[in-house]
Amino acid sequence: LLEILEAEGVRATFFLTLGPDRSGRAVLRVFTRPGFLGKMLRTRAPSMYGVRTLLYGTLLPAPRIAARLAEGMRAVARAGHEVGIHAWDHVGWQDRLPAMDAAAVEREFGRARRAFAQVFGREARAAAAPGWVCTPESLAVRDAAGLDYASDTRGSFPFLPVWGDRAFATLQVPTTLPTLDEILGREVRTHTQIADYYGERLERPGLHVLTIHAETEGRGYARAFRALLQRLRGRVRFQTLDQAARDAAAAGPPPCRVRPGRLPGRAGSVTLQGERIR
Repeated sequence: LLEILEAEGVRATFFLTLGPDRSGRAVLRVFTRPGFLGKMLRTRAPSMYGVRTLLYGTLLPAPRIAARLAEGMRAVARAGHEVGIHAWDHVGWQDRLPAMDAAAVEREFGRARRAFAQVFGREARAAAAPGWVCTPESLAVRDAAGLDYASDTRGSFPFLPVWGDRAFATLQVPTTLPTLDEILGREVRTHTQIADYYGERLERPGLHVLTIHAETEGRGYARAFRALLQRLRGRVRFQTLDQAARDAAAAGPPPCRVRPGRLPGRAGSVTLQGERIR
């Protein structure tokens, strides 16, 4: 991804998982999330992730990501990209968060914050929830950390989240477009179709946030990702999410309700931006 972005002159935002890689434990979602097995088959997950990654945390020990890849993470920042926190334990957050109390959420995010500071020598200013899974407790932890913004939700434009009768102060810059694993085998099948699908949407006016993943756009679909950036050259203005957050904060983001919901092509629920509160 760094090579592709550098070649195309694009600066991006990287959200990093810092603790154990327990990717293999995600296979248990076959029994808990309708549609998960279909998604794994539709996206050809074994070839996308690699067999070794799919065994981490089960038949193979879970490697500590920041401990093993700290220099690679620092290379991302040296290349001029924004870096923030994705999680301490990606699978753990995505699968267990709704059952975690406030103290457990604070401990989990605190571990990620400390690991980030060890790698980069500074506090993280942004975070993005694995699987766009949130609870009121996780949104409160963002507020307590004093983040500039978070990207924990799916929606249409930056906003301040309101969950039930609780309003939160940390700006949300939501992902606005479907991810590649959500459309593979459903709306696109070839590399050319991928570039066309996203190109048509990204060329429309407005702020668009596209989430990509190292194991997809950085591996088996790297050619399609490069073709997309080449198509967009000179047609759109690329920016990191912290730039988008500053613009949104200056404009006065509206409060909007958030709620769990479902999206086509994704197993399980995500946190969705709802109606604007007047």
